[in-house]
Amino acid sequence: MEMTNSRIVPAAPDKVWAALNDPEVLKASLPGCESLERTGDDEWRAVMAVRIGPVSARFTGMMRMTDSTPPTGYTLKFEGQGGPAGFANGEAKVTLAPAGDQQTALIYAVKANVGGKIAQIGSRLIDGAAAKIADEFFASFSSRLAPPAVVEETGEIVEVEAGRAPGNQSWIRYASLAIIVAIVVYLAVRGFRI
Repeated sequence: MEMTNSRIVPAAPDKVWAALNDPEVLKASLPGCESLERTGDDEWRAVMAVRIGPVSARFTGMMRMTDSTPPTGYTLKFEGQGGPAGFANGEAKVTLAPAGDQQTALIYAVKANVGGKIAQIGSRLIDGAAAKIADEFFASFSSRLAPPAVVEETGEIVEVEAGRAPGNQSWIRYASLAIIVAIVVYLAVRGFRI
């Protein structure tokens, strides 16, 4: 399996570098990660629960950072065993570059090999599961590094409870519901089943 992509992270490269080397940030950002411990200067031990298609497995593995050039990049070599589900090993090259004011372009290229039951699933399901894990990781990682929301006029930080509009703006919720209803009606008229 090979996967290459880039993401914009809302923080300066040195802050992104520090977060990529912080086991607590990585553990909290990585879906299914049960533990992540530093075992040496550039080595980590990880336990992850993963589901790929019909196969669920708990992988125990090691990661080792090589070719480290702070704060611009490194190569991460990894290997993991998932018992009867199989194994995975490979490497990921990670590069960080400034991308505007307080933003970082994180570019990665992953090459991995899998074996066992996982390899029998097929590359399409494996690639899809890997892309989903990467998307979830970067969404969580970026949200941890994003600065708090600030209202420009007053400089006041606005705390927003999930599902509620800031201040007394309940009309936003009703407008959103109206738009969703309009889309559903449009799709029903066009013959789509919901």
